Amino acid sequence: MFDILKARWMQGYRTTRFPDGPAPQMPDRFRGAMRIDAAHCGKECRACAQACPTGAIQFEDNNTPRVDLGRCLFCPDCSGACPKGAISYGQDYRLAVRRREDLVVGPGEPVSLARPLEKERLRLFRRSFKLRQVSAGGCNGCEADVNVLTTVGWDLGRFGIQFVASPRHADGLLITGPVTENMRLGLEKTLAATPRPRVIIAVGACAISGGPYIGHKQAHDGVPAGIPVDLFIPGCPPHPLTILDGLLRLLGRSRD
Repeated sequence: MFDILKARWMQGYRTTRFPDGPAPQMPDRFRGAMRIDAAHCGKECRACAQACPTGAIQFEDNNTPRVDLGRCLFCPDCSGACPKGAISYGQDYRLAVRRREDLVVGPGEPVSLARPLEKERLRLFRRSFKLRQVSAGGCNGCEADVNVLTTVGWDLGRFGIQFVASPRHADGLLITGPVTENMRLGLEKTLAATPRPRVIIAVGACAISGGPYIGHKQAHDGVPAGIPVDLFIPGCPPHPLTILDGLLRLLGRSRD
């Protein structure tokens, strides 16, 4: 027992102080939202759009590029293909939004970050929020980063947010994966078992748009259109900090 207490004392405080502490420093390899420098973009070359594996980059009629962060895999294919070096990735981990259309941005446009739930649901869930996680055919990347939030380093429970085993005990669903045909019925049954008023959260490119499986005959391009999603968290997979920031914003507990 003494050795255990001594080890715990030497380890010190291991949980991140987010969101109350200093701004997190992301590693150099981290890729936040894509940035397109309009002044250097060769708008007629389309090399970035051709290199994108999910069609996340589209050009409008006036040759202005727009990026769908819900489709983006945050891979370097587009930046590597750009002959002008006009594409880069930022360090901002804040990417979660309330509306699907807010994930589509142009050069210099900031992401419209998620706003809190409406008054009634916020009153119910602000201090105690139980989620049932549904892996709808995911690769386990998003699932792993969601699970990380329950470890001592993040301690999601200190915010009153917990994952539960039964949808009947849940306030909402956190969905990952492209919703494969084998998981379609399972998702529908889980949704039906979740009591209202409920919250639906789509985590990762697969759950938002189908990710790299867009258009595949055995997948359904993410959460079906008939299911109203309250929070979209992009990434492939999203960083744990991106997920946590989105959840706290949804519950009106963000510091900015």
